[in-house]
Amino acid sequence: MSPNEVDLTEPTLMTDDLLVLEDPHFGPETTAVVTGAASGIGQATAVALAANGLTIVGADIDEDGLEETTELAERLDVPGKIHSVPTDLTNDADVETMIDVAAEEGELRYVANIAGMQHIASVSEFPMEKYDLLLDIMLRAPFLTAKYAMPHVRATDHGVGAIGNMSSVHGHYATQDKPAYITAKHGLQGLTRAIAAEGEGTLRGFSVSVGYVLTPLMVNQIEDTAAERGISEQEVVEDVMLGQARTKELMTPAEVANLFVFGFSRHSKHLNGGDLLWDGGYTTTYE
Repeated sequence: MSPNEVDLTEPTLMTDDLLVLEDPHFGPETTAVVTGAASGIGQATAVALAANGLTIVGADIDEDGLEETTELAERLDVPGKIHSVPTDLTNDADVETMIDVAAEEGELRYVANIAGMQHIASVSEFPMEKYDLLLDIMLRAPFLTAKYAMPHVRATDHGVGAIGNMSSVHGHYATQDKPAYITAKHGLQGLTRAIAAEGEGTLRGFSVSVGYVLTPLMVNQIEDTAAERGISEQEVVEDVMLGQARTKELMTPAEVANLFVFGFSRHSKHLNGGDLLWDGGYTTTYE
């Protein structure tokens, strides 16, 4: 690898990578739902919340990946437990079951809507079945999850809790060849604000927006973007992914997971309807 090349190996999650905070609701009696928990940001967030002592319901359609997440948590010896709930987020009954299980495990206070997917194509060439699938997973499912979860959060003492949504720099601006993803992320910003508007101050909604994160999803889209734009994979990383950023390195899943830990904690009581924009300067600077 040349000095200018970016290492695309997903980092190994270590205990020292995880933010651990003291919070009156961070304990085994509190449950948190994490979607997309089988890999990447979702996996790191499930483990990070378990490191803070919470009981986690990790949801994903990938059952093998969920098993890897629980094994990772056990290997790191985190205090919280992760319960795997295989979930198809396009199936309404599965989503309802996911929330029911979380409520049975303890006081459901937190939801991290992280599951996502990507498809690279222009608007005119975008397959509608892919558009529908992306919107179902990344916008409809978070809405339905919030619909089922909010009554449980309200039923806890003082109704304290939060729903955190995984947005993106693409929830703030648009680039070419990602129309469905961009539409979903912009919509998710609106859902976040709607949750905050109805949360009466104690049930908060917030979103997390980051640039490119070193996950399997990101690595897989490099090849697709290279093919779509007719450039090399290294040019995709250097010019497309990091070209506009001021911080010239990709984020790690643990760094994103820590934002959800912070967002759920008592330190974020004024984060309500807002967005944690950790983008390395993508959307706020230009040359």
